[in-house]
Amino acid sequence: MDQNITILRNRVNELGVAEPLVQRQGANRIVVELPGVQDTARAKEILGATATLEFREVDSNADLGAAAAGRVPAGSEVKYTRDEVPVVLKKRVILAGSHITDASSSADEYGRPQVNISLDSEGGSKMTAFSRNNVGKLMATVFTEYKDSGKREESGKVILEKHEEVINQATIQTALGRNFRITGIDSQAEAHNLALLLRAGALIAPISIVEERTIGPSMGQQNIDMGLQAMMWGMLAVMLFTLFYYRRFGLFANVALMMNLVLIIGVMSMIPGATMTLPGIAGIVLTVGMAVDANVLIFERIREELREGRSHSMRSSKVTRTPSVPLPMRTSPL
Repeated sequence: MDQNITILRNRVNELGVAEPLVQRQGANRIVVELPGVQDTARAKEILGATATLEFREVDSNADLGAAAAGRVPAGSEVKYTRDEVPVVLKKRVILAGSHITDASSSADEYGRPQVNISLDSEGGSKMTAFSRNNVGKLMATVFTEYKDSGKREESGKVILEKHEEVINQATIQTALGRNFRITGIDSQAEAHNLALLLRAGALIAPISIVEERTIGPSMGQQNIDMGLQAMMWGMLAVMLFTLFYYRRFGLFANVALMMNLVLIIGVMSMIPGATMTLPGIAGIVLTVGMAVDANVLIFERIREELREGRSHSMRSSKVTRTPSVPLPMRTSPL
């Protein structure tokens, strides 16, 4: 479960969603919140996909007609391309998708989509050893994915079906290393999605989407408006109390609070992509509370000095030299 959560976080980061939430709920559920996502169908496809790749040797000596009729040589099996063309593959997996460290989509010299693959050191050694000894032979790339079958167990659990598809057959022309490319992909969008899934990693266990909710922008904006109103009314109450209780010093504290807020909002407006969320509003409220707390400590110390008959200059100097008293303005991370 924890590994699946990590992989889902990686996939969400690849989608470029601002301030997503991926957390565990109960024993076997994961909650994913994607604010601002418009294409929910693509998001579900990316999050729920259990795609991985396998590289296998093509059994060139096998009779396709006999294999399609069920007479498959020992140690081999039949897989199909997207066009339902049978391909006889050796059962032994040359390389699994777990050795893929990076993947990116691009176009070849003819403008056709392709996926560029990078392997770890172990995967690179395996690929080099196999390709060096099998120059001139065919190697196939098998795309494996678990999909919802539309059926459920008695407990209500979704039954997933394993789909395997040969997406590429290529002749090994020379020894391959840690970096190579996969061709034979239908579209650039498919290549991009495949590269994204390979980069983020394959899910340890298949998952299925059991519930989906869409919160409209009006509800989210309403929550933010209510939060802003609560913050403004709270600030007004604090400023009135500070002004009434500390008089002139309260006026200074209120000016400092306003400058604090202006600085925070000004810096946020300069950061590209920064948004005002409920946690952000809570952070601003916390900043105000910390600043008020610091002001109260300082003003109470000044009152103590006043009761002892010291002048304003002596009180200010005494407070300034006190290392344990915090500064009146503080900021906290949003």
